[in-house]
Amino acid sequence: MKRLFAFVIVVGALATGAASAHAQVKVVATTEDLAAITREVGGDKVSVEALARGYQDPHFVEAKPSFILKLHSAQLLVAVGRELEIGWLPPLILQSRNAAIQPGGRGYLDASRTVRILDIPTGQVTRAMGDVHPQGNPHYWLDPANGRRIAQALQQKLSELSPADAAYFAQRYADFDKRLADAEKRWDAIMAPYKGTKIVTYHRSWPNFAERFGLDVIGYVEPKPGIPPSPGHTLELMKEMKRQNVKIIAVEPYFDLKTPNAVARDTGAIVLVLSPSVGGVKEASTYIALFDYNINLLVSAIKQTGGGK
Repeated sequence: MKRLFAFVIVVGALATGAASAHAQVKVVATTEDLAAITREVGGDKVSVEALARGYQDPHFVEAKPSFILKLHSAQLLVAVGRELEIGWLPPLILQSRNAAIQPGGRGYLDASRTVRILDIPTGQVTRAMGDVHPQGNPHYWLDPANGRRIAQALQQKLSELSPADAAYFAQRYADFDKRLADAEKRWDAIMAPYKGTKIVTYHRSWPNFAERFGLDVIGYVEPKPGIPPSPGHTLELMKEMKRQNVKIIAVEPYFDLKTPNAVARDTGAIVLVLSPSVGGVKEASTYIALFDYNINLLVSAIKQTGGGK
């Protein structure tokens, strides 16, 4: 593996030299969501690659040697932060031998620094609590207001890296901001009749989405974050869903549907495979399309179950 990494670095050095005269800012984003927002702001003045695919669990991504090559030649690395990528990204950054994208470097952007973070633990965090993030829930991009904040941070960072294109990035941001604001009005109108709808989710991916659109998450298929469902917890969840008449179970595309389907059969609920990331399904090809897809699917299911409250 060391020989492979060394080979990648040598090839990467050659790639860097070849790309130095290119006008585009070379950006690597850890997720498709960050890549999508970068494209909105950067337009044709940037080239963007995402490491994690939208259908993958971003907590657990295979650290491929090809990622090191991408990082070695990157001028900007955009990360989710809040320890979402802690299991796979730090060794890749180190092996990249790229000083600019090391945490704290000019070419490193932690997208979580300017957004609103939920679920920040107040007491001591222990392993017994499951996969709890000490710095708060890292799925913050599922609130469009945070998407706007990420775009603002990217506009500033890209302007620092390519000052000649600052006006272009400002115009791109303004266009994205307007389209996002128009979309928010549409989403709010669609969701208004269903505020307070109670749902269950598999993982704690949705607090920002739920808060923004007025959903009430009453429980989780996982007994604790990152812990597979147990028979005892599943039975308790079924009882609580029946007690509160919960008819929606939202599941991320990378989790096994066996337990959610069993819960749905027992409670009369519908299992919805929502996309927590751009690219999770082909319809969610952009940041705005991600919300269009999830909201339309959710509202259709709520109507099917008779309102959901």
